[in-house]
Amino acid sequence: MSKYLIVGLGNIGAEYDQTRHNIGFDIADALVKKLNGQFRSDRLADVAEIKVKGRTLVVIKPTTYMNLSGKAVKYWRDKEQIPVENILVLVDDLALPLERLRIRGGGSDGGHNGLRSIQELLGTTEYPKLRFGIGSNYPRGRQADFVLGKWKDDEWPLVLQKVTKSVEIIEHFVLAGLASAMNHYNNVVYKL
Repeated sequence: MSKYLIVGLGNIGAEYDQTRHNIGFDIADALVKKLNGQFRSDRLADVAEIKVKGRTLVVIKPTTYMNLSGKAVKYWRDKEQIPVENILVLVDDLALPLERLRIRGGGSDGGHNGLRSIQELLGTTEYPKLRFGIGSNYPRGRQADFVLGKWKDDEWPLVLQKVTKSVEIIEHFVLAGLASAMNHYNNVVYKL
């Protein structure tokens, strides 16, 4: 039976709810809700185990804070004995416009502290990532405020559309593989 580790990146605490940096948590929540799962508090993460057509998905939301996400990923990868190619990290991306989603099998951390932590603890950049474009519409020097800021009212409809599409991409990745998911979704521009 195939097993996958789906990692939603974010920060714990109500002050981070509905912020750009927490979109990984939001996607993980939507996935678990759609497949009738439920999160439980466990070691280094909130964890849900769900099934998609005979495949087991261990979905985690690290409770380590973003900069230490790698600790949770390594622990659950080792505990569940999941190969690195079956890990999918859900992450916000400043380098992608809000209208885009991109799934890839590798790539750098791009300055993202959560990805940097995972890379250091897994010892590789070659693990799949679903990057959720958040754009870069902020004044010079205000990157942290933008990333940790809440979505604007006029962004919400597009954000919700992309969260739903992200759940579809995860299921496609699990059932049909990375290459197929990349071919189906990487060139789509999402609009209202």
